[in-house]
Amino acid sequence: MNRARAGHGAVARHDDRRRSFPQVAPREAPDGRFAATWWGNAWVEALEDTALDPARLARGKAYAGRGHVDAITVTPGRVVAYVHGSRPRPYRTEIRMRTLGDDGWEDFLDGATARPDHIAALLDKDVPHALEAVTGLLPAPGDLVPDCSCPDDGYPCKHAAALCYQAARLLDEDPFVLFLMRGRGEQELLAELTRRNAARSAAEADAAAPPMPTVPARTALDAAGAVLPPLPAPLPLPDRPGRPAAFPPDPAAPDPLALDLLATEAAARAHAFLVTGLDPGAALTPWQDAVRLAAAHPGSGLTASTRALYRDLARALDRTPTDLARAVAAWRQGGAEGLAVLEEAWDPPAGPFDRARPALLAAGLPAFRPWRNRLSGRSLQLRLGRDGLWYGYESDADREDWWPRGAPGQDPVDTLDGLLGR
Repeated sequence: MNRARAGHGAVARHDDRRRSFPQVAPREAPDGRFAATWWGNAWVEALEDTALDPARLARGKAYAGRGHVDAITVTPGRVVAYVHGSRPRPYRTEIRMRTLGDDGWEDFLDGATARPDHIAALLDKDVPHALEAVTGLLPAPGDLVPDCSCPDDGYPCKHAAALCYQAARLLDEDPFVLFLMRGRGEQELLAELTRRNAARSAAEADAAAPPMPTVPARTALDAAGAVLPPLPAPLPLPDRPGRPAAFPPDPAAPDPLALDLLATEAAARAHAFLVTGLDPGAALTPWQDAVRLAAAHPGSGLTASTRALYRDLARALDRTPTDLARAVAAWRQGGAEGLAVLEEAWDPPAGPFDRARPALLAAGLPAFRPWRNRLSGRSLQLRLGRDGLWYGYESDADREDWWPRGAPGQDPVDTLDGLLGR
């Protein structure tokens, strides 16, 4: 009864210190390494550097590549999954690691909020190298402790190695999984980063803001016929939009990250209107404006707030989140023109398009099949925009699932070389 009374009226909070992830599809990084990010590969190297048997590592990597690792559960200091081996019953496998103490997290948060680009990188699912140098966030050799219910006493066994390799793919997709392994959940970290960033911004504004000239209200409302002093000159136009205020979490209030997005969007449109006299969203269709709004969000569709944004925008326009994600990639590639290249096929006049195929063949590239404004290979595609630029696209080999990649260019060979990293 007492416990019920104590909990009466309390609002249940989501505990993001326990997260489960379904199987991650096999994927090889462009440079041939197992993971695609520097922190994902650093995670793998921490176990490989202390492994006693390279053969077990190789078998573990093969297990991970063939999908032998079931759903992975991550909690502070622990990564757990069932891994299928040669027997019908899977083995319970885990990787343990030390969590960061309060001092370590203070160093991390101070380093993250010291520079605005660090916060932007974290929100965009990127971990600056400078933060690792400050905090020792990633595990060092010997920090990862494997354990498995199988009879193999190898260090690590192939099942633990498979789990470690597969966990690296989770880190590639979302570095906040690494922060959870080290002891802090995503929402907790984002709230603290927001608070510290707002405090730093306020301190900078107080230090830099000049005193504003004022007119006393009594003087302005004086009797008719009084000679009033001239109004002060308008404030100078800032170089960039201002930052929104901090929105601390409140169970009775909207999501703070959604409020931050709306405030940032309003500031950007107001600043553009002051500079150009034009509203950048006035001439856009609802779909184009939704794509522009999603593209301006710093995340890449993986955080809870970004997934909710994509879901809600797509649902409002009778599209799927995948449609929106592909359109966002096109907008980030080339703005409204990039989105038009994604969605519109057209017949270009004779000239640059006809010269593109011989130029690609002369550069030693495989033959591309033409269709309207598109040149397609097995996994690469070029699209000619109405602006005269070439836009690169990629797909899995022999599949018509094209996604915008790279920056547009005037030369088709240079654009394709950019996709190939040459």
